[in-house]
Amino acid sequence: MIPFSLLDLAPVPDGSTVSDALANTLDLARHAEALGYRRYWLAEHHSMTGIASAATAVLIGRVAAETRTMRVGAGGIMLPNHAPLQVAEAFGTLATLFPGRIDLGLGRAPGTDMATARALRRYLAGADSFPQDVVELLGYLGDARPGATVRAVPGEGTQVPVWILGSSLFGAQLAAHLGLPYAFASHFAPTDLEAAIRVYRETFRPSVHLAAPHLMIAVNVFAADTDAEARRLRTSMQQAFVNLRTGRPGPLPRPVDDIAAVCDPAALAMADHALAITAVGAPHSVRAGIGAILDRYRPDEVILTGQIHDHAARLRSFTIAAEVLADLDVRPALAAG
Repeated sequence: MIPFSLLDLAPVPDGSTVSDALANTLDLARHAEALGYRRYWLAEHHSMTGIASAATAVLIGRVAAETRTMRVGAGGIMLPNHAPLQVAEAFGTLATLFPGRIDLGLGRAPGTDMATARALRRYLAGADSFPQDVVELLGYLGDARPGATVRAVPGEGTQVPVWILGSSLFGAQLAAHLGLPYAFASHFAPTDLEAAIRVYRETFRPSVHLAAPHLMIAVNVFAADTDAEARRLRTSMQQAFVNLRTGRPGPLPRPVDDIAAVCDPAALAMADHALAITAVGAPHSVRAGIGAILDRYRPDEVILTGQIHDHAARLRSFTIAAEVLADLDVRPALAAG
């Protein structure tokens, strides 16, 4: 059985509140742990009325407190928005409170627009210094350094596992160079997936952090009791993606019976291309969809996501997905030979 995890964007559905969204996240996390999900990751986005996870480290702490054994972490923290020392202190604190359960995924994008990036007091140059910032952060989380004038307390010695997140060859190259695990954002940017996997695995350099490459890919899942209902659930994410890419972000839209009636054909085609790494349908269809994705890319882990308007339907979707994955026999590429 391949390890499977869950990426929760803490969506704020149309007609609900941020308070509702956060309560739904805690409820989903408890269910995910009971269903056997290995990790529960939350992502940093700012100034978006449809996503409630802006204070990512705060929410990670709350989720960790509501669960007992599942790993909880960031998928990810957008490092250009932060000083590495502050991230080390925050995640060092989390790791001290919840030993052995905290992950730190790092992204290079700001996760917002430029006006909001300026409001965060960080600037475009932050992306250019990403590799150096990652190395600095690793140093703060590592063993105590004799004579160091700057130390992360808490943080020092916690060895919080750091992942590089990416949707291009840049992240793959950096993760391989530093000997870190790599998570590819195939749930919304699949174009470079195969090339990134090849680069990461072929150029990986063993490190004190990791002896061999470890790849996780993200897959959208919309599962229901029937194919028709699952396709209907998916229309919320299709609309949200179109709205985001056309400059109209907002709460997660309600599902519709006919997506073509509410989205411009060209915009919908763009969204469907970006969201191509998706399994949708009744249990047998989801099994076939996930199975085909895993057979093709052979990751070491898979992380599932899927923005669904109705919370009960979202719980049901991730339940079906967990049952499917627990029954799939897919070996990672390195074990396949």
